[in-house]
Amino acid sequence: MKRFYREVTVSEQDHGWQVALDGRGLKTQGGTPQIVPTRALADALAAEWDAQGDLIDPKSLLLRDLTDYAIDRVAPDPASAIAAIMPFAETDTLCYRADDGEALRDRQEEAWEPLVAAAERTLGVDFSRVAGISYTPHPPSTRARIVEELEEMDSFTLAALQNLASLGASLIAGLAALDEGQDADALFALANLEEDWQAQQWGWEAEALARREARARGFALAQRFARLARPGAKAEP
Repeated sequence: MKRFYREVTVSEQDHGWQVALDGRGLKTQGGTPQIVPTRALADALAAEWDAQGDLIDPKSLLLRDLTDYAIDRVAPDPASAIAAIMPFAETDTLCYRADDGEALRDRQEEAWEPLVAAAERTLGVDFSRVAGISYTPHPPSTRARIVEELEEMDSFTLAALQNLASLGASLIAGLAALDEGQDADALFALANLEEDWQAQQWGWEAEALARREARARGFALAQRFARLARPGAKAEP
């Protein structure tokens, strides 16, 4: 698509901020005014549009896509978003360890246990740790408490968390990514520890490495989106 606008601006609205192209406020792909909760996110969205050349590359409008998903899909039906997130709690990668005596088990314990224990303290829950791949459910009280936590989140945070949990195959890692000061690349590497371990033993295939890098970029983008949408977020340098 050829670029059809010259000026990209941001204006304050009754319930947030909106990007405009040549003075026309943007709408989501579903037709809803694209009003976001912070100036920081609006500025980042504006930067995506401003960076387009003579031709618009829709694949580069990544924050736009996450914003539209939050407004069009999550906001009208947060229960469905929560239902999509919960499987990554019930079979959280960080809770499934190699068998005792395997070298991988030691690395998992060292890397994962502090994060799992921190999540337990923060949420006031108990997660089941499993050796091998046999499914072992968490206590019902744990599931109920997690749902309660998710129900308190706004649609932008839920949209980000759905991506984080999916890409990391871990709700625990996804929740940690929402915390200030957490490094997205380090968290993704933790969640991806088993795959990386196998690659270290046998080497990376080019396609598998490309998929890993794409997932890592998506994880970092989702964390960035959540932080930009948080009340009080500061504009990016």
